Amino acid sequence: MKLKLVVASLLQQNIKSRLILRNPDKATELFGEQDKEKLQVFKGDTRKQGDLDPSMFEGVTHVICCTGTTAFPSRRWDDDNTPERVDWMGVKNLVSALPSSVKSVVLVSSIGVTKFNELPWSIMNLFGVLKYKKMGEDFLRRSGIPFTIIRAGRLTDGPYTSYDLNTLLKATAGQRRAVLIGQGDKLVGETSRIVVAEACVQALDLEVTENQVYEVNSVEGEGPGNEAKKWQELFEAANTF
Repeated sequence: MKLKLVVASLLQQNIKSRLILRNPDKATELFGEQDKEKLQVFKGDTRKQGDLDPSMFEGVTHVICCTGTTAFPSRRWDDDNTPERVDWMGVKNLVSALPSSVKSVVLVSSIGVTKFNELPWSIMNLFGVLKYKKMGEDFLRRSGIPFTIIRAGRLTDGPYTSYDLNTLLKATAGQRRAVLIGQGDKLVGETSRIVVAEACVQALDLEVTENQVYEVNSVEGEGPGNEAKKWQELFEAANTF
């Protein structure tokens, strides 16, 4: 789960965070008891507009949205957890609920969203996942809130569903630690969940990423890790093409 890796990275960098979960008890299971000044947990479901109480966002300046479900019917679709409800309505509800204090939203999406009617993407989009992700992207782009969209390839590593915080902080992307960033929905490949999470965290405060859409792949080699300067150089290089 990308969310767990994002939170682990934020905690490691001592960034005060607020987490919205359908089941807040899961936060304690994974991250243990955390200083509430450092990590606050709220109960909420982005699929339900009424769940997103304005108090959740008081004082919030940056938002990372990494919700998602499976592309094809599975047990994860239980309780109306479909691409339409999660990737479209959930993103729409979240963005609509954000106050003017929010300076930036980072949204995790998918490679291929602009080509969902073309092979091979139309196979993945058989039940609409790419179409609904693109609708979520477009709603955010039209909202007027500064944004960064991170489109990931096929996710690898993890999903780290039963790892504690210390294990997550030690996780690596194996041999594929190098990062390839592009624009224009031209990249095709795989992306480590660890790389996706770090890309989201690094994009929060980089001016170069404002109102930009990036595709991210993992390739063999040494990567940027959590070094802000290296990430800035990667994003800047992508912007030049």
